[in-house]
Amino acid sequence: MPTTLHSSELRGLERIHQGKVRDVYALPDHRLLMVATDRLSAFDVVLPDPIPGKGEMLCQMSNFWFARTEHLMPNHLTGVDVESVLPAGTDAALYRHRSVVTRRLKPLPVEAIARGYLIGSGWKDYQRNGMLCGIALPAGLQQAARLPEPIFTPSTKAAVGDHDENVPFDAVVAAIGAELAEQVREATLRIYRFAAEFALERGIIIADTKLEFGLDEDGTLRVMDEMLTPDSSRFWPLDSYREGISPPSYDKQFVRDYLETLDWDKTAPGPRIPDRVIDGTRARYAEALLRLTGQQPA
Repeated sequence: MPTTLHSSELRGLERIHQGKVRDVYALPDHRLLMVATDRLSAFDVVLPDPIPGKGEMLCQMSNFWFARTEHLMPNHLTGVDVESVLPAGTDAALYRHRSVVTRRLKPLPVEAIARGYLIGSGWKDYQRNGMLCGIALPAGLQQAARLPEPIFTPSTKAAVGDHDENVPFDAVVAAIGAELAEQVREATLRIYRFAAEFALERGIIIADTKLEFGLDEDGTLRVMDEMLTPDSSRFWPLDSYREGISPPSYDKQFVRDYLETLDWDKTAPGPRIPDRVIDGTRARYAEALLRLTGQQPA
């Protein structure tokens, strides 16, 4: 049975950050303990009901992709065993499969997004002005259309409860400098193209994905946080994909679609989620994990 963890508590360790999904603790030697909880966010609001075992599946999938893309981009993992850093008396089973020990990086203030298909906020922006993050797109594209080539569409990194906002590449240059911005753009598209080709061979379209980057003590750019998970990407089954609709998905779009049926203004607090949506979401995450990595949930 999966473990369920809505919020972690590790006595004796300093929790330095609580994000929408991850709790982060300081460790000696410039390291962090990153815990993927079972919290679910949608429209940048953390929902009250956890998805049992989701954090474990996110961790499994991220670790799979970090290993597969090391030749493309260094990452934040240290390889240190999680149980070796847990405080005495901690239930190790609760954290074993949902946590990693990482380098402590300086995060870049940008969400690095690669899109291969026109969906979500990108589709809404395109409908308004035919552009996405300052990039002009061909006229007449339908919802979920495949783009002529993958594009880099960054957004702001919002605080919990705030909404990310799509921004042009110039805004990234202004925030972190031209050289580093170009490195982030190239790395994001390189990773996306590699993963999209890998996934397509396994019957899954990666419509888009969000990556985060940071700098280590030597100034080396590393990919961090999570990678190519159902929380940070849109995964569509290839055999049921078609343009003109929001395709069925293996990610939290299932929850977003449910929330769109409610009279909710997309601000906190989020609404309760019925059991059928919780169970359906977990099943979609588990199927994505199996199809992409060959692994069952931990």
